[in-house]
Amino acid sequence: MSENKVALAVGAHPDDVEFLMAGTLALLGDAGYELHIMTVGNGNCGTAEYTHEEIIRIRGREARNAAALIGATYHRGLVNDIEIYYEDELLRRVTARVRRIKPNIVLTHSPQDYMEDHTNTSRLMVSACFCRSMRNWQSVPREAPTFQDCYIYHAQPLGNLDPLRNPIVPSLLVDVTSKMDVKAAMLREHRSQKDWLDVSQGKDAYIDAMRDMAEQVADMSDSTVRYAEGWRQHLHVGLSAQDGDPLSDALGDQVERIRP
Repeated sequence: MSENKVALAVGAHPDDVEFLMAGTLALLGDAGYELHIMTVGNGNCGTAEYTHEEIIRIRGREARNAAALIGATYHRGLVNDIEIYYEDELLRRVTARVRRIKPNIVLTHSPQDYMEDHTNTSRLMVSACFCRSMRNWQSVPREAPTFQDCYIYHAQPLGNLDPLRNPIVPSLLVDVTSKMDVKAAMLREHRSQKDWLDVSQGKDAYIDAMRDMAEQVADMSDSTVRYAEGWRQHLHVGLSAQDGDPLSDALGDQVERIRP
């Protein structure tokens, strides 16, 4: 198994990682992992007041500031929101990022979620990690193939439901109680989003909403965990030479396996 200790969290939009994945990512940082956060979308649609150019700059700055709170490097969005399609050009650009960062743990969206930007981000990340070692798959810009083991973990969808309201139960729970303050601090950096979410989706008190979801995930635990992030691990075939679970190895007692 690769000894690489690089963790990459990938969201569709700025603030997705903070809402769904940042506690686990911060714990990996404590375990000695180099941390990276990437968004596929640039956040241009997350506003009711700013121009296209203004909101991209604002949200990029907010995302960098949030990442800095846990010592992570932020990689800016590649396309506009709602233009995250599973298509050739974008897959080549995402592959270039994967080859450059060389992660062995990838945290990303659920394959089932309430919006296509999230589900397409999940698909793009699986394919980019799969293609990272293919000599004749040319990324844009060109990056040399990489051969580190790569393990993908899918976060819970918003509300822990698929788009048809079926429950999604994780196979792993990570106790992020100790990281809730930093998750909240990271989310607060996305100041432009509070008013937008209030207007567009009625999400008043979006930090409270983040805490509520972490409590809902924790309720799936057999223990007394207060806040948790849930994960389902992608099959290792085509991604690593052998099966493994480096997330559980790194976080130890902070991980609970959920019985089916």
